[in-house]
This record gives sequence, structure tokens and C-alpha cells, in this order.
Amino acid sequence: MAKRDYYEVLGVSRDADDAELKRAFRNQARRYHPDVNADPGAAERFKEINEAYSVLSDPEKRSRYDRFGQAEPGGIPPGGFDFGFGDLFDAFFGEGFFGARPPGRSEPERGRDLLLELEISLEEVAAGAEKEVQVPSFVRCATCGGSGAKPGTSRQRCTACGGSGQVQSVRATAFGRFVSLHPCAVCGGTGEIIPEPCAECHGQGRLRRQRTVQVRVPPGAVDGLRLRLAGQGEAGARGAAIGDLFIQLRVKPHPYLRRDGDDLVTERKISFTQAILGVELELTALGGKEKMVVPPGTQPGTVLRLKGKGLPHLRGHSRGDLVVRVSVELPTHLTAAERQLLTQLAELRGEQVHPKDKGIFQKVRDALGG
Repeated sequence: MAKRDYYEVLGVSRDADDAELKRAFRNQARRYHPDVNADPGAAERFKEINEAYSVLSDPEKRSRYDRFGQAEPGGIPPGGFDFGFGDLFDAFFGEGFFGARPPGRSEPERGRDLLLELEISLEEVAAGAEKEVQVPSFVRCATCGGSGAKPGTSRQRCTACGGSGQVQSVRATAFGRFVSLHPCAVCGGTGEIIPEPCAECHGQGRLRRQRTVQVRVPPGAVDGLRLRLAGQGEAGARGAAIGDLFIQLRVKPHPYLRRDGDDLVTERKISFTQAILGVELELTALGGKEKMVVPPGTQPGTVLRLKGKGLPHLRGHSRGDLVVRVSVELPTHLTAAERQLLTQLAELRGEQVHPKDKGIFQKVRDALGG
């Protein structure tokens, strides 16, 4: 029975390049491999695909095939496929699975990063602060220096894997011998063992402890700001690198000041006469006492500013303002003298006001003309 054209077998054109050939081979191999295709003809189809690719992937054999219709003078001997098993493994497991450089032994994992919240006051935002936080975490063992080995001893190369951290297993199939690599069970893939573990950390190279860490809060810090303290996180096992510590700031509410960006906003009540005539107020700001002049004729809801008396900018040299929203408080009760003065003021300004209600005796007197 005549063999099918190899280009037809792989489903490519005669001018297909190496990348197209490899892509076609992978697709066909995945489709017809006997382990995934139970069709009775799948095994023969799979051999045909391998034969086609073994010829077309070899430049010399492909050249002879294009000229003479065969890769060898006497044809290809039965079972004489010399294609790389790496290509077959690539079809199922990706580029470079077989025949590539082994990934090598596994290194101890870097310690975890930690995240803690720190509550600060608005005063600490204004001036900056040095704070202490308690951090419960793994720390490097001081007895063995993180190696995990008893002082005076050291870790040794694993004899089970020869220090590679990997062992190989060979499986024979109808299509050849398949070699696979696995992490060494003796050393856990590290390539090293500890004959005499440290008595303090039992070979882990770290211990769980609570430690105190200094945190510098920058002036102008905002709520939710996350500070990174490199190398202050959790220690990795067996001397691996230490992670980072992240501090997330939370600003406590202030009793009378509200933050608006770099500005501090507050409200101040004044009397109606102070609003009319003006007044100098003494304000309590974060930096101490401040004087502010309320000009005559100030209307309710007027916003006044004290420049540069707010919060510092987080990443600059400028400062925000102290913003004062003025509210005018009106009296609900007046003495007779106060009412008389205000009535006179209304008359001087030609303003109509509501007359004061007269008592019952005054009403009777007025009716009798008394």
C-alpha cells in the first residue's frame, strides 16, 4: 500500500517552515495519541504522523524526500524513526519539557509579607511621628543563624538525589522510554539535608516571636496610606530571604477639625452683633492658638481662611489652610432694654418689625382711653 504524502499527513503546504511543521505535528499528535484516542485506527495514524514529522523536520531528509519521494535510498526501515522524543513531549506538555535543562533544585521560599494597621491622630499627621508596633511573626533563629543546622555543623548534600533536588523515573511504553523528573522526597527538592538539626528551631531556621518595630509616620500622611518596611516581614525557612512589612495608616476622627485634602475645616459660632460689628476670635488649631478677624457685616455661612495653618503636603513643602465656616447665632429671648435698643435701630434704618404683644391690662387701658 502506497504511503500518503508526508505534507498531506501533517496538513501543511510543501513550503511550510519549521515552526509550521512543529505546530502541525503537535496538533496531530495530541489528537491521535493512543492514550487519548480510543479509535482502533488512532495508533496507526499516530505512527504515520511521527514518520512524516521525523522526515520533514530533518533538513537533509526533507531535501531528499522532496527530490525522490523518500528520505533514504532504500526507503525508511520499519520502526526506524529517529525523531526527537522531545517534540512528542512538547506536543503534550509544552515547549522544552523533554531534553531541556532540568529546572534544578528548589530554593527555600522567601518569607511572607505582613500587613498591619496603625491608628494615628490628626496631630501626628500634622507633625509626623515615630510609633512602635508589635509584630508577631517568624524571625530568624539566632542560635543557628537561620541555617537550621546545629551550631558547629552544616547542611550537607543529599545523597538520594546527588544535590540536584530531583530524581528521575523511567517508564517504558510502546513508543519508547519516557523519563520524568520529580522533586526528591528525602530533601524536599532542596538538594540538602540537615544531619544534626538546631535544637532551638528544630531545623527550620526560624522561630515564632513577637518583636517591636519602629515606624516613622511622615507629616501629611493620609488615611489608608500604606508604608513599606523592607526586610521587616516574616523570615523564610532555612535562611531564606525575609519578607516586607506593610503598615496601613488609619487616621482617628478629630473632635472639632475635619480634614479636606491638606486643609483643616472647622465651624465657629458668633453672635449677631459680632457678625454686624466684627470681632477678633481666638481659634484652637493643631499648632496652638491662632487669631482670626471676622470683618463687620459677615454673613451666615461665610468661609474664612488662615493661610498655611492646615496640614503639610505629604510629598512637598506647602501646607494647607485652616478653613473656618462662620455661623451666626440669634438670641431667642431679649430683655426689655435689648428690645428697646433693637427697636430704635430698626426705626433708624427705616425697617418694619413685628410689634411686641401687649398684656391684657394694657389692652383694656388702651380701649378705655387711659
